[in-house]
Amino acid sequence: MTRLYFWEKPGCAGNAKQKALLRQAGHRLLVRSLLDERWTAERLLGFLGDLPVAEWFNMAAPRVKSGEIVPDRVGRDEALALLLAEPLLIRRPLMEREDGARMVGFDTPRVAAWIGLADDAPSLGEGCAAAAEPCPVEEA
Repeated sequence: MTRLYFWEKPGCAGNAKQKALLRQAGHRLLVRSLLDERWTAERLLGFLGDLPVAEWFNMAAPRVKSGEIVPDRVGRDEALALLLAEPLLIRRPLMEREDGARMVGFDTPRVAAWIGLADDAPSLGEGCAAAAEPCPVEEA
């Protein structure tokens, strides 16, 4: 099937389920840590594309959940600076096909249309909401 780079938050149960679904469909994953990657504005924008700025953010990030950062009130330049300074804020996963096409987030129907999934693939969504335990919080 497809060779796919997959940037995740290590230890995230939601990302683990997403990877399992992709592998079940026969895709070969090259897994990278979203937090360890050296992101540049240009490279990150290649994933975020034309999405509204508020959709760039991981809504489960502690600073977003607490209300400290309100994605709907953040401008493009400020959002990009926040994401580059604190990758935990980046919506995930980030995925890149071998042909260079990129996607952010995990909307099962969009992923199925983009690279293919099993016909009976469950709708997983993003984040750790379905996990038995919350994802570990990274230390700054």
